[in-house]
Parts: sequence; C-alpha cells; structure tokens
Amino acid sequence: MSDEMIQYHRLGNGLRIVARRVAMPVEHCGVAVNAGSRDEAAGLHGLAHFVEHTIFKGTSSHRAAYVRDRMELVGGELNAYTTKEETVVYSTFPAGNLARAMALLGEMVDDAVFPEAEIGREKQVVAEEIDTYLDTPSDAVFDDFEDLIYAGSPLAHNILGTRETLAGFDQGVCRRWLEERFTPGRMVLFYSGPMEAERVFRMAERRLGGLSRAGVALERVVPPTVERFEVVNDKVGSYQAHTLLGARVPGMLDERRTALALLVNVLGGPGMNSLLNVALRERRGLVYTTDASTSLMSDNGLLTIYFGCDPADVSRCLRVVGGVVDALAGGLMSERRLEAARRQLIGQLTVGSMNSEQVAISMGRSVLYRGRAVGFDETVEALRAVSAADLREAAAPLASLSRLTLV
Repeated sequence: MSDEMIQYHRLGNGLRIVARRVAMPVEHCGVAVNAGSRDEAAGLHGLAHFVEHTIFKGTSSHRAAYVRDRMELVGGELNAYTTKEETVVYSTFPAGNLARAMALLGEMVDDAVFPEAEIGREKQVVAEEIDTYLDTPSDAVFDDFEDLIYAGSPLAHNILGTRETLAGFDQGVCRRWLEERFTPGRMVLFYSGPMEAERVFRMAERRLGGLSRAGVALERVVPPTVERFEVVNDKVGSYQAHTLLGARVPGMLDERRTALALLVNVLGGPGMNSLLNVALRERRGLVYTTDASTSLMSDNGLLTIYFGCDPADVSRCLRVVGGVVDALAGGLMSERRLEAARRQLIGQLTVGSMNSEQVAISMGRSVLYRGRAVGFDETVEALRAVSAADLREAAAPLASLSRLTLV
C-alpha cells in the first residue's frame, strides 16, 4: 500500500474520507466510528455491540430484509464488528456497485430506526452469543483477565455485555447511542478499489454530506494501574486448564508499538517456530495451543500469553514460559536472530497485504486514530529500524506478568 495510492478528503460536516485506488475487480467501502464498549455508561454494558447488530434491522425508508439483501443480491457482503473503542460497518462487493454500497451504509449509520420487534428478536440472538462465549473457556479467560487487569475502568467489562444489561435495551436507548456517538467528526469513510478518489469524494458528499449531529464529548480516562495478581478460578469445570499471563503495555500511538509487534511475533506469533510453540509443544508436548498477542488501544495496551494444558501440567508450563520470557527480557538478541525475526514478520505482513478487505479496514482505522494511513513501506522501514535494545525494552513488562488460570 504505497502512499501514492491514497488520497484524503474532509466533508463540510467534518466526516473524513480516505480512498485507495487499486486495480482489482472488487471494491471495499466502510464506515469506522470512534465509539466502542469503553464509552458505555454503567448499566448499559454491551450497548455498542447491540447497536452494531440492530443497525441492520431497518431504516425509515427500508425494512430489515432490504438492508440484508441489498449487497448480497449483487454478490457482495455486508458486515460489522465492535471493539472496546470502535464500531466498523463495511461492505465488500464486485466493482461497479459503490453507489449502492455507499447509499446503504449512509442510510444505516444515519437513519437506523431500531424497530422494537426486531430488537426483541436480536436480544435472543445476542443472548445466545453471550452463552456461547461463556461456554468457551479459551475465550472467557481473556474477558475474566481483563476484568482483573482493568478493574475500576470501563475497559473491564465484556463487549457483549450480559443478559441483564441486554434486557434493558430498547428503541430509545439504541437511537440515543446512534445520535450521540455516530457523529461526523468521529467517523471515517474508507474506500479501496478502482474508482478515482475524486469520484468517491463526490459520491460521499451526496450520500453522507447531510449528516449533522453534535453528539456528546468523548471522555476516556487511562485505566488505573493494578497490583500484580495470580488467580486460579475453578468455576469452569473444563478438561483443560486455560492460563493467561499478561501485562499492560503502551498503546497503538506509542512509538514502541513496532518493537512490541516484533517481540510478540517472536514470542508467540502464528509461526510454528515461535519461542512458546517450540518450548511448550514441539519440545515437550505439553500444549496443543499457545500464543502471544497484543490488544492496543488509543491510550494503553495489553500484552498476553495464553496456553491450554492438562491441569496437572500448569506449573510445569509456567516454568517453561518463565524461562522463555526471562531470556527475552534479560538479554540482547543477536543481530543474526534479530534479522531473521524481522524478515519473518515482514514476510507475514507481505502475505497479509493480499487480503484487500483487511487492508481497507486497517486503512480506515489508521485514519480514525492517527489521522492518516500507514503504508506498507513505512511499516517495513519501522521494523528494519528496531534494534536489539528496542526489543529488550519492549520486553520489560514481561518481568511482572499477572496470571489467571481457569480450570
């Protein structure tokens, strides 16, 4: 994704647009909104996610079936997701259908009406989603861990909410969230496809230029620090023990994010040669799955290490992980190993850059938080600049990992 492909525009109402022109038979268009579960008031946990579901359920001009079918009838897809800080609604479709997609997206984010009958049905759907999640310990351990490490912060609660909070959502609550949070100044329209940027901008002016909401001020507070903890919870009754180790790290806007990404890839990335996979699975056969990951937000982040094993092997796995972590945090990686790590991650990113849908979404998110898209070449340059000292500094939080085990 070279910078020459990307152009920017801002509508009179403050809505930002980023367009990437690339020759391909598929187009991607979406709206990224700076509103997520951390912005919910007490008692409304899960509302951001529920609104993401129910904006598909009709507008003042069209019923739910129209929204559902509009892009699918031309072979496209309409989708959405919610995180702790953002909601993204997007469509992927055969080239030549941008006007259709943009009109639909604009209608959804501007004029969703949240019919009570649809809300009732969707509550059942989300309740099933909540139950399914709770029945999956390898997922639930992450939420339980966040409850502990983000204690006292809106970041602690589950994005899905609970059955109890879900029961309180109605048309008025959903509409108020839309009007207060889906405002032009907090939104980015992103496009990737063969159309010229100027045409995209003109189309956006027609479809979204009339959107005008003042909304409410965005109030986010950096979560308080908590004491290191080690917790064992035996409520699950699983045949496996699910262990999560983690520590707070800098957020996505911090310059150390590149070294952190490289560190996590070395430690427990998708490659079978990651340090954790080799130490726990390949050499000792203690686990089926282990990984390391980060969840980076605008003002803070979380680094986690996960493994699932027989309950009798938890202590042994912890000793092995401790040895891997101590080696990374306590010494300098040789230039030969560092260059191999850089090369592997750059290669993975190169392969990932062929996923044009994810590239488009990442571009929109980057503009939402940074004000500009970060190109592939820029990312590679930043990775090549990471030194062994940078990597050791990024590994410093590994020295004080908190732990949660579900058995």
